[in-house]
Amino acid sequence: MSFDKPIHRVAVVGTGVIGASWAAQYLARGLDVVATDPAPNAEANLRKYVDEAWAQLEEIGLSAGASRDRLTFTKDMGQALAHADFVQENGPERPDFKMKLFADMDEATPVDSIIASSSSGITPSVMQSDCKHPERVIVGHPFNPPHIIPLVEVVGGTKTSPEAIEQAMRFYASIAKKPIHLRKELPGHVANRLQAALYREMLYLIGQGVLSVEEADTAVSYGPGLRWGVMGQSLQWHLGGGAGGIDHFMEQLMDPLAAMMKTLGNPEVTPELKQTIVDGVMREAAGRSVDELAQKENEVIIGLLKLRANGASAPPTEQEADSAKAII
Repeated sequence: MSFDKPIHRVAVVGTGVIGASWAAQYLARGLDVVATDPAPNAEANLRKYVDEAWAQLEEIGLSAGASRDRLTFTKDMGQALAHADFVQENGPERPDFKMKLFADMDEATPVDSIIASSSSGITPSVMQSDCKHPERVIVGHPFNPPHIIPLVEVVGGTKTSPEAIEQAMRFYASIAKKPIHLRKELPGHVANRLQAALYREMLYLIGQGVLSVEEADTAVSYGPGLRWGVMGQSLQWHLGGGAGGIDHFMEQLMDPLAAMMKTLGNPEVTPELKQTIVDGVMREAAGRSVDELAQKENEVIIGLLKLRANGASAPPTEQEADSAKAII
């Protein structure tokens, strides 16, 4: 099966926070979006989310043809999928639910259209297990909110075709996302595992009384976190190697780093430690609501993305080069 048709119409299945954010992103990139969700007030909540997100998307920059008027809604999933060129699923994170849902979507979606899941933990091999056309099932896992955070983790299952993966990578890149291809299925995919690895050591240090919750967050956000907003850790080590770059780092600094890795902790997550984290986070929040903190975070991230776009000097990645051959 070929998966190289142009993508003009995206079906969004499930319009909670992630699904609504995806819908906003697709609309901002000039696509037609048909959304479906059986929940009461789903359409009103979706349109409210898109309206509130639109100012952020305008600041990021809209694509030609971007319009909220290109959003339609139906509670009939079969109707939503009947003419979809691409499907983005955002249902509950339960394996039994996903297997049934994907089998139903598989029946309703054109056979040459990819069906992607936003799942953060369920593998595509599980979701595609009851499908008649499992070769077009992938995970396209975003980071919240998808209309702001560029990363998408693309993962195929045991029955997913390479052509479907290639098409998904091209498509996500063409709508201003940063897709990465995971060659193996892993619980939590990759970026969440990286976050968990860092947080494991933070919990250990806090539990050992080395520093407070607030100081641990400061150590991340005002130290390496600033650098991570510019480039990844391996490229950072290239800078850390000085004039000799990564070769010098591997020769002179990697062994001491590997030795330190052996001293990293394995925290015991007790009720007391959980409460310590809660208390510390509430002190950091200083009375600000979750929504207020999220809005401030989004403002800063949008500013950072604009700085990165204005200051970009590196040659395009393979995915970015492919996006020049946009398939939308």
